[in-house]
Formats: sequence, structure tokens, C-alpha cells
Amino acid sequence: MKKFLISVMTLVFGVTAMAQSDYSVNVVYSDDTATVSVGDSASQYLTVTQQGAHVSILQSTPAEEITYNLSGTSTDGGFYMAGSYKATVELNGLTLTNVSAVYSGAAVHIQNSKRINVKVVTGTENTLVDAASGSQKGCLYIKGHAEFKQYGTLNVVGNVKHAIKAGEYITLKNATLNITSAVGDGISCNQYFMMESGTINISGTEDDGIQCDIDGEDHEDENSGNIYISGGTITINCAGIAAKGIKSAGDIFINDEAVIDVTTTGKGMWDTVDLETKAACCISADRNITIDDGTLTLTATGSGGKGMKCDSILTISGGDITIFTSGGLYYNNGSTENTNYTGNTDHISSSYYSSPKGIKAGLKTEVGTNSYTYSGAIVIHGGKIKVTTTGTNGEGIESKNTLDIYGGEIYVNSYDDGINSAQNMLIFGGYVYAHSTNNDGLDANGNLYINGGLVYAIGARSPELAIDANSEEGKKVYISGGVVIAVGGIENSRDINQPYIQSSSISSNSWYTVTYGDNAVAFKTPTISTGGPGGGPGGGGPGGGGPGGNNSSTFISAPSTPSLATGNTVTDGTGYFEGNCIVANNGGSVGIEEIENGELRIENDPRVFTIDGRYLGTEVPADFRGVYLQNGKKHIKIQ
Repeated sequence: MKKFLISVMTLVFGVTAMAQSDYSVNVVYSDDTATVSVGDSASQYLTVTQQGAHVSILQSTPAEEITYNLSGTSTDGGFYMAGSYKATVELNGLTLTNVSAVYSGAAVHIQNSKRINVKVVTGTENTLVDAASGSQKGCLYIKGHAEFKQYGTLNVVGNVKHAIKAGEYITLKNATLNITSAVGDGISCNQYFMMESGTINISGTEDDGIQCDIDGEDHEDENSGNIYISGGTITINCAGIAAKGIKSAGDIFINDEAVIDVTTTGKGMWDTVDLETKAACCISADRNITIDDGTLTLTATGSGGKGMKCDSILTISGGDITIFTSGGLYYNNGSTENTNYTGNTDHISSSYYSSPKGIKAGLKTEVGTNSYTYSGAIVIHGGKIKVTTTGTNGEGIESKNTLDIYGGEIYVNSYDDGINSAQNMLIFGGYVYAHSTNNDGLDANGNLYINGGLVYAIGARSPELAIDANSEEGKKVYISGGVVIAVGGIENSRDINQPYIQSSSISSNSWYTVTYGDNAVAFKTPTISTGGPGGGPGGGGPGGGGPGGNNSSTFISAPSTPSLATGNTVTDGTGYFEGNCIVANNGGSVGIEEIENGELRIENDPRVFTIDGRYLGTEVPADFRGVYLQNGKKHIKIQ
């Protein structure tokens, strides 16, 4: 072994043997050179070559894992290591810029297709910049799976493609990763991405912030394309055309105390391969998104931009989610582009435009002339959700299939439909506010069922409605429970199975109180127009209206006969919907109770209902899975 070390030292400038017998390698960079120290136990497995500050190590299979400790500073250097065994790489106060691309254009290139521990040593700051020329996939490239650890800071610039790239999965615990620019993605990996804690800051990317792909067609856990975020803080600013802040080829799971702040500013684009428009999105999944907890702030300002979308099922059970989109409708037919298209889209192929949306889930696929299939869904069990859209055609929450709400607080202010479903919409509980300035508040292209909760819907001026169903195809609005306030009218095709009142004398920006039994709910009205479109001469009603004004036709329904009074008469209540509604603390919500033989009944209602609200007599729904308790009320649980 001593003879081997001597031969290496005579052939390679700057390589010395370490006195201790261990499995470690120290590489210390200094300007245009580097000193490589190899532990006695590791030396027999390594071949080291070096040109200036460019270091290459070929590793055979060692008896134990080798640790590579990198430190110092070089303005033209790199670290390249190849082998077939797992290893640890310690970034220990390293500032490394690759210019000459001797062994690789990456600043750090690990060719091992195994697990690589990347220890960002606690208390250190490290900076990596790759060469502007070369074929490297990332400034920090790891062919295998990378596990980032410890409490140090790593700054990365990707001059050719990605900033950080792993051929397999990436995990992060405790470390801080700062991506300041990248020609491609900020962080890119295959298999899966998992963040338990730590901090990620990404800006200046021309493509996605964090992107996880699938290596092959296997969807098992180790190769799923999934993204798991259970803690830590992520801040992403993407300016790339049609770029995604967080993008997965599989599912996205967000829970615990994760804090995510994503902003996209790029416009849409024409995809020359798929022959359709694509748009930017803060969080996007090719499959499902599941949010159990966390704080999300999503902002999309580019044309056609979206806050959150998935192609399958979006499930929200908790967390605090705020979404804002301000971009207009993006149009592109492959030859003509319009970043703020305001024309009618009814007779335009959906491939030619991307509408801005707060939340979108599911797929509506044309399978023939005027024939479609529907997949995916939106299911909301809890959490606090606030969505605002201001650009043309900007819908608040849209499901391309069904949409079910069981709990939580939802607050939507939108340009287009507030909450929309391509098939049935079901509201069993929670607090739901949907205000559209140019279309319907709640709009189901199937049936719309309200069986519980508090629903405050506001639609635009006629012919739009506060609550709408697809009556043209024989669909209806069914109300069997809860408190429903609809300013702007309700679908005429309806089946109301509890008391209700209607009024046409509601004033703009005023407080009203609904009482029913011992319960009270106060609500504040929006700007109202009682005249024709635009609220011109003869408009009449207070507030005047104008474009986006709402009409004063108001529908109110409650479990017992409601009455309407002017003013806020709730003195002891809880505020909802950004203060636009107050619920008396002694009541105002409707839950679901289980009767002795497992049948389901709406509280204070003798009838038995299925999941979609239809009367069934004594038959128990086939998809009934019992009830669960939330906010002191029992709710239906289905699977």
C-alpha cells in the first residue's frame, strides 16, 4: 500500500498520503491548484489525476464507504468522481467555479449511480458555479441518488442546464439550498423528491423551479415521480415561459409544517410537439395532489398562469392556502399569439388557449364529436383556501370532473366562475364563499347539491347567476341542508327541500342578517346592479353596478324558515370570508347524523339521502363508509 501511494504521488502533482489509516479524501482548493490527501485505507481503491485545480478520482469498490471532504476556493476548478459504490461528499466551506471543463463542465460531478450523502457542513457557506461550455446536466450533478444533510448553506449557479441534478432521487434535511440562476431547472431529479426540513430558495431559472420526472414507466415508491414535502421552507420565483414552480410527473404530497411560496411570471407558449398551448403554474402534478397541512402562497402573473393544477385528484384536508392570478387568457394557434385574448372562446379549439385559474384538477377529454370522458376530481375536507383571479377568463376553482366539499373555509373572488365543476358538485359542509364579477358564483355542469355548511355565492349581472346548474341538459340545483345565501339569483331548475325566501331589494355594500330558529348569520353584500348590462341609464339600484356588477335578486335558504333584516345584528359571532360573513356562536351550521341502523339523515330532516343528495327511503348508499367528526359535526365519509 505504501508503494502504491508513492507511485501516485510521483505521477500526480498535489496528492499526499494522510498519516491516519481511514477511508477519507481531503481536497483543498487554492486559486489554480488543489491539494488532494488520501487516507491509507482508501488509497488502494482510488486512482487520482489532476490538472491544476481540476481533480478526477476513479474509485473501485472499497471495503467501506469513502468520505470526500471538499474545501477552499478556486476560480477555475472542478471535482469529478466516478465509481460503483456509495459515498459521502462533504462541502466544507467550498467556493468552486469551473471554467476550463477539464474532466467535466460541472463544478462537482459524481458519476456513481449509488446513494451519495451530500453533507453541507454545519456553519459553512459553499458556492458552486459550472462552466459556461460543456455538456453537463447540472452544476452539481449526481448520477445516483443524493441525500442533502446538515445545517450548512449551498449556493448554486447552472450556466448550461440545471443547477442541481440527480439521476435518481433527492432528499433534503436541514440544509439550505440557494439556486440563484439556471438555464434549466433549479433542482431536477428522477424517481422522487423528498424534503423533510431545511430551506430552498430558487430564482433566475429559465425552466422549472423543482422538477421530478419518472425514469421509465415504474410507479413504485422508489420510482414514482412523486414529490413529498413534509417540512421546511421553499421560496421559488420562476420567470421562464410556461415554467412550473414545483412540477412532478407523479403525485405531490404536502403536509405537516411545510411553508411554500411560489411566484411564476412567465407567459404561455405553443408546444410544437403536442400541438397545444402550455402555461406557467406554481404547483403542477401529472397525477394527484394531496395537501394535509402547511402554508402555501401561490402567485401567477403571466398570461394563462395557474396557481395549482393536477391531471387527476386534488385532495385538501388542511393547511392555509392563498392563491392569486392576474394574467389574462393566453391564445396561440401555432402562428398567432395573443397574451390577453378577450374574444369568445366557445368556438375555438381548447388546444389554442390557456385560461388563468386559481386551482384546476382533472381532465375533460374529447372522444368524439360533442362526446367527452371525465377523470380526476377535487375533494376538500378542511383547511383554509383563499383564491383571487383578476385576468380575463380567470376561474377560481375548477374541476374537470366532480367537486366535493365536506369542510374547511373556502373564499373565492374571481373574474370568471368562482367554483366550477364539469360534472356534479356536492357541498356537505364547511364554509364556502364564491364571488364572480363576470360569471357564476357556483357553477355545476352537472347537478349541484347543497346538503350542509354555509354557502355564500355571488354571481355577476344577468344572465349569470350566483348558483347555477346545467339545466340545458336536465340538471338541477338540489338544496337539502345548510344555510345558503345567493346574491345574483339561483337556477330556476331546482329542488329545494328546506324553507327559503327570495328578495329583490338588496342594496350594495350593506349588512344583512338572516335568522332561522335560534341561529343567526350576518353577511355583507357586494356592489349590485339592478339595471341592464353595465348598469347604464335606468339602472336604478344603489351602487349603480357597471361592468362586473351583480344583480340584487337574492335567494336565502336555511333548515328552518329564515327571515331577513337590515344590519349586522350578530353580537357574539365568528367571522368568515375575510369579514364578509359573521356566524352567531350558538349555531348556524348543519352536519350529518347517523341513525340507529346506519342510515344517513340530514339533521332535523326525516328523509334518508345518498352521497349525492337524492332521496332513498331506507336504502343505505353503496359507497357509504360511515361518518367522521369535524368541528363538532358528523360528516359523510366515502372512499
